[in-house]
Amino acid sequence: MVEAAVEARRLTLGHSPDADDAFMFYGLAKGAVSGPLAFEHRVEDIETLNRRALAGELDVTAVSVHALAFVAEKYALLRTGASVGEGYGPRVVARRPGALDDYAGKRIAVPGALTTAALTLRLRLRAFEPVIVHFDRVFETLESGEADAALVIHEGQLTFAQRGLHLLEDLGAWWQKETGLPLPLGVNVVRRDLGAEVARDVTRALRGSIERAFAEREAALEHASEFGRGVDRATLDTFVRWYVNPRTLDFGPDGLAAIQLLLGRAAERGLVPTLAPSLLEPVA
Repeated sequence: MVEAAVEARRLTLGHSPDADDAFMFYGLAKGAVSGPLAFEHRVEDIETLNRRALAGELDVTAVSVHALAFVAEKYALLRTGASVGEGYGPRVVARRPGALDDYAGKRIAVPGALTTAALTLRLRLRAFEPVIVHFDRVFETLESGEADAALVIHEGQLTFAQRGLHLLEDLGAWWQKETGLPLPLGVNVVRRDLGAEVARDVTRALRGSIERAFAEREAALEHASEFGRGVDRATLDTFVRWYVNPRTLDFGPDGLAAIQLLLGRAAERGLVPTLAPSLLEPVA
């Protein structure tokens, strides 16, 4: 007698349309990763995903480390799927050369209030006037004169000079110099009420997807190029290498230490809630 096939458990999975996430989720998007779970992809910008996580709307989702401070009681941290800057990260740019400290008290276009970029800038430059805009409007906001500087994430970290803009400071480089640690920008989380077994299955699926992308790099880059917002292939490749690397498989002890330190310093400043250490322990 042939046993009936067990239907996969379906979970909603939130991730951004950015090239690094598209590369990371290549294996899942192409149906190349099998297991007891099936995922319904919800592809939205990271600030929207942060807001959806606040409302507990998704089973599994990418969130900014900044947002993690506000959702950690509802969502558990996963070791797999993180975006970590190794001495590089969000960049503050302006129309003229200068230093970031020259912009204290000035208007700075910020790509979403809950992004880790926004939090890191608050730790670095305490006094400034944030102009909160969608990430793809930071250049426009700066160039129109609505802001004096702009905090740039995604591929804009690599393309700002093509627009005649000047680097004031790389926040990932600042953080590494300040702490000796990488800058953790985004992580994946899973709803705690789904249980430990589901968390482990999610981690295996994410890890398998990333490993498949590494194994089929050119095909995965081609897939990611569909989400690259018009950047050339070399820039896309650099951006993906920056943020999808061995740390994406497991952010490691220093990656976890960096998350704890970043949110700890932010809590000391009253920028995020103070979390019990157990809430920042990875579940899988």
